[in-house]
Amino acid sequence: MTNIKFFAAAAVALLATSATLSAQKVNSDSWAATDALGRKVRSYDEAPAKNDKLVGIFYWTWHQGNDPKDYPVKNISEIVREHPEAMKDYNHPAWGDRKPGFFFWEQPLLGYYKTTDKWVLRKHAELLADAGVDAVFFDCTNGSLTFKDSYEALLETWSKAKEDGVNVPKICFILNLFLNPDTNVSLRQLYNDLYKPGRYSDLWFMWKGKPCIMAYPDLLTDSALDQEIKQFFTFRPGQPDYVNGPFPDRNDQWGWLENYPQHGYVASKDENGKVKYEQATVGVAQNTSPDRKGHCGAFNVKDSYGRDFSVRNGFDPRPDGYLYGWNISEQWERAYELDPELVFVTGWNEYIAGIWLPKDGWQGDPFSFVDQFDWAHSRDIEPNKGWGDKGDVYYLQLVDRIRKFKGMTPAEPATEAKTISLGRFSDWDDVGPYFASYKGNTMHRDHEGRYDQYYVNTSGRNDIVGAKVARDSRYIWFYVETAEDLTPKSDPHWMQLFIDVDRDKATGWNGYDFVVNHVSPKGRAVLERSVQNNWIWETAGKCKYRVKGNKLAIRIPREMLGIGDGPVDIEFKWNDNMQEEGNIMDFYVNGDTAPGSRFNYVYTTNQ
Repeated sequence: MTNIKFFAAAAVALLATSATLSAQKVNSDSWAATDALGRKVRSYDEAPAKNDKLVGIFYWTWHQGNDPKDYPVKNISEIVREHPEAMKDYNHPAWGDRKPGFFFWEQPLLGYYKTTDKWVLRKHAELLADAGVDAVFFDCTNGSLTFKDSYEALLETWSKAKEDGVNVPKICFILNLFLNPDTNVSLRQLYNDLYKPGRYSDLWFMWKGKPCIMAYPDLLTDSALDQEIKQFFTFRPGQPDYVNGPFPDRNDQWGWLENYPQHGYVASKDENGKVKYEQATVGVAQNTSPDRKGHCGAFNVKDSYGRDFSVRNGFDPRPDGYLYGWNISEQWERAYELDPELVFVTGWNEYIAGIWLPKDGWQGDPFSFVDQFDWAHSRDIEPNKGWGDKGDVYYLQLVDRIRKFKGMTPAEPATEAKTISLGRFSDWDDVGPYFASYKGNTMHRDHEGRYDQYYVNTSGRNDIVGAKVARDSRYIWFYVETAEDLTPKSDPHWMQLFIDVDRDKATGWNGYDFVVNHVSPKGRAVLERSVQNNWIWETAGKCKYRVKGNKLAIRIPREMLGIGDGPVDIEFKWNDNMQEEGNIMDFYVNGDTAPGSRFNYVYTTNQ
């Protein structure tokens, strides 16, 4: 009888533990965000129920190597702004003497990084996971290069991120887009180094029961090794061109970039005779133009199909039309029509292009930038620095579009109203939902960038892992916990709480009507109100708070927030150690933010 009681108690404890772990899993679908153009990412009631669709994205690991440290990074957009005449002169000093070279169309938000920088790779893991990306496809389409230093750093970093609760994308390699002997060199190297020994197998992107690789198996020999390779992978060779003609010319190909209307790839029919597809592409822009008849070409030519172009509507007439994504929106609509199992998006972080002369085979005059060029003619979604607070508009558009394609997981409902005693943290045990945040992302940065760049960031401090909210008729309580004990409250920019009480971005600083701890707390925490909808704050009141080890709780009277005694419907986020006050993009870069980037937790009792 004693044993029965023991096992029953153990089972209850196990169930409770499982429920707690489940409740603490990060659910980015439940987060809200509004971009700098005023566009909200869709919420659960605007998306279908969760389905089995997948999204992959083109990812570049080639930002590595031994760059000369005495040579400056070259940014095309900056050069053209400062020296517009340079676009007519291949030998203009602004282009430097290293050609074709590497030229960035703009600076990534995380700097001119190398893809061996684990601080950057951890940021990428979270951003892509929060967007709902399931797989990244590494560009190894040139020669036999696989950029081993980069993929090793990424796999190590993402494996640790997965342990920390990040739903990291799986990995897949894209080899040559044509039948080429170099493909065999890459296949053998990857198979022997990574796949045959089973290294990081939990991070492999699987397709039809095997690890997926976008490569041609046609030139593999009859050797024992090559036959092993041939049987090991699901091969999906890359379709190389953008045209909308008779492609694909074989039914095992996948695409990576096409003009609208895109094809569906690997067609089959269901039991009702309806055609279904494995894969379709979505592109930010296409480096082609009417005179190229859809084939790949230079981006810096008249009428190239940039971010602001759509086949149905032409070019966006607004000076900042490149921000609104006509091209990618049209491509997503086509993808919804095709309804494939997997959408492949181009792309995340290519950023660089060479400068080529007509003799090299490109049609630009007097020279060509092929894969990237400027703000309107580039294919990257990763947030950039040059656009200021609009540098993440394509990232948030990606979030919104993926939510529509894949469906969403509903948020956990709020528990009943409850009065909390600030000094008794056990009062929070039965309060829900638990707003989880990733552990382990306050690592410091100390790594070389491209060319003359070097990056150090030591702002990571308090590692925020979760939050809760409670309410009764008089107060709203906010709770936050960190992985380890909190640092002293006298630290600058310590554990700031941003609150959007009306869920309207037009009011407050980027929608945040109030902030707590912008002023370091002493006897009481200071609640401040945004003035003139800007980073100008005035005192709205003082609030009681308590700190115990790794936990912090704050009690705010409803009347201070302008919330009556009825239902609550707010957005909020926690941030520790902001470095650039008033810059919303700081949430992507410095300290720790929960939830990450521009996202907010939503606490609502209206369900």
